[in-house]
Amino acid sequence: MSSAVLPGSATPKARQITTNPRTSDKVFRGVVTSFGFSALVLLTLIGIFLAVRGFQTFSTEGFHFVTGFKWDVSTDEAGKITYDMGIGAMLVGTVLVSTVALIVGVPLSVSVALFLTFYAPARIKTLLVSVVDLMASFPSVLFGLWGFFVLMPMATYWAKLIYKYLHWIPIFSAPQPYFERSPFIAGLVLAIMIIPIVTSVSREVFAQTPLDRVQAAYALGATKWGMIRAVVLPFGSSGVVGGAMLGLGRAFGETVAVYTILNLVFRPNWHVLFGAGGNIASLIILKWGEATGLETKALLAAGFILFLMTLVVNMAANFIVSRTLKSGK
Repeated sequence: MSSAVLPGSATPKARQITTNPRTSDKVFRGVVTSFGFSALVLLTLIGIFLAVRGFQTFSTEGFHFVTGFKWDVSTDEAGKITYDMGIGAMLVGTVLVSTVALIVGVPLSVSVALFLTFYAPARIKTLLVSVVDLMASFPSVLFGLWGFFVLMPMATYWAKLIYKYLHWIPIFSAPQPYFERSPFIAGLVLAIMIIPIVTSVSREVFAQTPLDRVQAAYALGATKWGMIRAVVLPFGSSGVVGGAMLGLGRAFGETVAVYTILNLVFRPNWHVLFGAGGNIASLIILKWGEATGLETKALLAAGFILFLMTLVVNMAANFIVSRTLKSGK
C-alpha cells in the first residue's frame, strides 16, 4: 500500500540525530559537577587546616603523639609549662569501641534489612522503614542519655555474665570487677546508632537483586531463606561492606554519646568489659574548653588523626567492595 502526498502539503524535514547534549542537560551537569567538586574542596580544606594547625605538635612530639599513653600539661614554680601529650590510649579506645559497635550492629542491621525487603508485610513495611530512617535523625545526646539511664543497668548485667563465663579470654578479662561505663556499653550504644545507616544501604542493595535470579532460585526448589543465602547475600555483599564502613566512620567520629557513657581514663584499656577508656572525639570535647596554646594545637592534631582514620576506612571500603562483589554467584 503506497502513501500519497496531499497537494499543497510540505514534506517535513528529516530529524537531525545528534549526540550533543541539550542546554538544560549542560546546565544540570554543570550544577551537579560544581556541587560535587565543592564538597571535595571543602573536605580538602578541612584536612589542610587540621594538618597546618597541628604541625607544631607533630614536629615537637613526633611519633610519640600517636603511641604515647599520657596527656599531661603541667606548670612548674617558675611558670614554665611542660607538655606531654599522646593519644595512644584514646586511639586504643576508639578502635575497641568501634569494633564492638560493628560486631553487634552489622548483623542486626543486615537482619532488619532482610526482614524489610523480603518478609515484612506491605502494610507495615512503610512504617518500619520510616522508623528506621527516623532513627538516623535523633541527636547523639539522646542516645547517650538513653544508654546511660536505660541501657547501662541491663548491659552491666550482660557484662557480668560474659565475664563469668569468658574471663579466660584476655579481651573479656578485667583487672577489677567494675563493669559500668565500659567500652562494651559504649559499643552497644554506637551499634544502635549505626543501625539506620547500615540498614538503609543494605536494604537498597538487597532490593536491587536481579529478579530473574530470584525466580530461578525458586524454580529450582529453593526456600525463601535458601534464595536469600544463595542469591541475595552474595549479590548484596558489597552493599553490606559499604554500609558497615559508613557505620564505622560514624562510630569513629561519635562524640557526645561516648563522652556521656564512657569513664574517661587516660591509660590504655584492652579489656572491653572494664569501665575505663575513651576515644579521640571524647578527648577533644573534654579538653577543648580549657585548652590553651600548644594543647589546642595538639587537639587539632588529634582531629587530623581522626580525619585520616576515617579517610583510610573509606578507601578500604572501596577496595573491599571492588574485591568482594560476586554478582550474585
